[in-house]
Amino acid sequence: MTKATHFAAEWLRNPKRVGAIAPSGADLARAITNGLSHDSGPVVELGPGTGSFTDRILACGVPACRLAAVEAGAGFADLLAKRHPEIALAHGDAARVRTLVPFTSGSVETVICGLPLLSMPLAQVFRIMHGSFNLLGEGGEFRLFTYGPKCPLPFRIKQRLGLRSDRQSFVPLNMPPATVYTLRRKGPP
Repeated sequence: MTKATHFAAEWLRNPKRVGAIAPSGADLARAITNGLSHDSGPVVELGPGTGSFTDRILACGVPACRLAAVEAGAGFADLLAKRHPEIALAHGDAARVRTLVPFTSGSVETVICGLPLLSMPLAQVFRIMHGSFNLLGEGGEFRLFTYGPKCPLPFRIKQRLGLRSDRQSFVPLNMPPATVYTLRRKGPP
């Protein structure tokens, strides 16, 4: 079965959880992984889906032993396990990211998020962000994308966790066009 077929099957099963009309394209994968290299890591990927970002993370040179992915969709998790058996893959809810990945608190350099945060309950989004930033080390980055006009993380969650968002790039050739944001802890004023 192809990536597109897996994507369509998962979308038909639960369109709200998939949150997109097509798999992320190569241009978006390049934009969200920009700057990763063989020296990067650990990296955690949330919601890898068909593996577009996973493929690119590994192509950037990030060693498989420094990559962990959390996927809730059974079909997507099976596809990723077959394509990349060398990475740490957890089939589960990203709200439990701290207990699902093999990395310790403060040791992760980058979290790459492919989750449809806008279609999730706020409490779940808060748990995902809180768990992710618990894993991220000082200066760590949480990267995500949106098809909308602004960062998809609600202001009150950013405020509660002390985060700032920065627009990194616009990817007009993705279907649909997307914008990449980076979230970081706010430094001292």
